[in-house]
Amino acid sequence: MQRLNYGHIGVLLMAASVLAGCTTASTGGSGPRGLLSPRPSPSASYISALQGGIIGRTGATLSESDRSRALEAEYRALEDAAPGRATPWKGRNADGEVVANAPYQVGTQNCRQYRHTVTVGGKEVVARGAACRNTDGTWSPLI
Repeated sequence: MQRLNYGHIGVLLMAASVLAGCTTASTGGSGPRGLLSPRPSPSASYISALQGGIIGRTGATLSESDRSRALEAEYRALEDAAPGRATPWKGRNADGEVVANAPYQVGTQNCRQYRHTVTVGGKEVVARGAACRNTDGTWSPLI
């Protein structure tokens, strides 16, 4: 009988340790979230860190939604596009593509030069620039 109790305790301890591995740590926020609760884009804070990116240098007038799509493409190109590979985007009134070059080091930061081509109303404009990746994962454009 005593052996059975130790067996149950062992099973309970094993189950508790398995379940403990299923918990997640809180990273702030306003409380628990369900599967259907709205969440911001995982890259929203990273996109805002681009401070308008290089599309502002094109002189193109973009709607807020088109600008958001263009900045997201800049972030995606900088973050994980292969060198020379286009990251296209399409908005309601504009479209374009971002092409990032190979990464290079400046001190301890990874940086990339990139080109953003924007087409608005049939007119194509191109901006070139560079950005460096910060320790928190955001990209800061070089001016």
